[in-house]
Amino acid sequence: MKQFYFYGLGLLAASAAQPAFAHHGVAGVGAVGLQGPGAPIESAASSVLPEGGMLAYLKVDQARFKQYGWATPNADYARFTMLGLGYGVTPWFSAYAFVPHNTKVEESGGLDSRGWADMSLMGQVGFKYDQDGWRLNPANESLDDLEDWHFSVFAGATLPTGAPNHRLSDGSIDAGKSLGFGKPAWTLGVTASKMLSRTLTLSLEASTFRFQPYTYDSGERVQFGAENRLNAALAWRALTVPEKSFRLDPVLEVQYLSIGRDRSNGVGEDGTGGRMVYLVPGVRAYWHNASFALGIKKPVWTDLNESSTQQGAEGKEKYRLIFSASLMF
Repeated sequence: MKQFYFYGLGLLAASAAQPAFAHHGVAGVGAVGLQGPGAPIESAASSVLPEGGMLAYLKVDQARFKQYGWATPNADYARFTMLGLGYGVTPWFSAYAFVPHNTKVEESGGLDSRGWADMSLMGQVGFKYDQDGWRLNPANESLDDLEDWHFSVFAGATLPTGAPNHRLSDGSIDAGKSLGFGKPAWTLGVTASKMLSRTLTLSLEASTFRFQPYTYDSGERVQFGAENRLNAALAWRALTVPEKSFRLDPVLEVQYLSIGRDRSNGVGEDGTGGRMVYLVPGVRAYWHNASFALGIKKPVWTDLNESSTQQGAEGKEKYRLIFSASLMF
């Protein structure tokens, strides 16, 4: 059960940002306002923070796993909490810093893991395409301008601030439950967003997250499998109350994740990696300069390597409950 989550999200009355890393990976950004484009629950849209704007962010991802008689003990649940800060350096470039706290709990008799994990840094460049061709995001856009195609490129890395050799209650080291990767891991991705109508927004994202091999104090040398993601989301502006500065958007996301095999001492490990598709229905609410999102994420298709041995892995969740809150100032 090796999972690491890094998510960022900021929403102002007229613009929002949604960067993210996951179990390794994910990231993105999106513009949104009472009358503008919508933003996904978890995957990426395409707008950066406004110049000089700051973002405070909280995200909680709670995964509950399916359990099987052959697995003793079973992984019960995992909770990934993310705190983040973002800053709009220019109208087209934003910088972010995130600090995660991970909790991984097994059934009674198992070995739990809790603690602060590797912090992450990320930068994002936003640009657009309109009748004048390709250009970096301008400082101000009209509602008509917001209907153009918007894009972003993002890149980031974790810093080895967590404890990779975190020992469990029996004194052992489990790489899948460690609190750090030991070495920096990096992410790279692109996003595209388009208002299909005045009330419907499409967001697309492709990203990868890669790891370096690390030798633990136990002598085991582990390299986690690379993650590749393709995500799509539709956000519908269903309710707007201008006098209350309030907006409510139902959102539907489809997420494809491909994870490579983990490698231990240079050999691919059985029961790791595979492909899966998640469906994420949810809702996003905007109130003044704050945003709140709630969604439930369920695997709807999986093709896991040695699937019968992967209890506690991605693709073997009963569900994931995702909540985020952000404030721009």
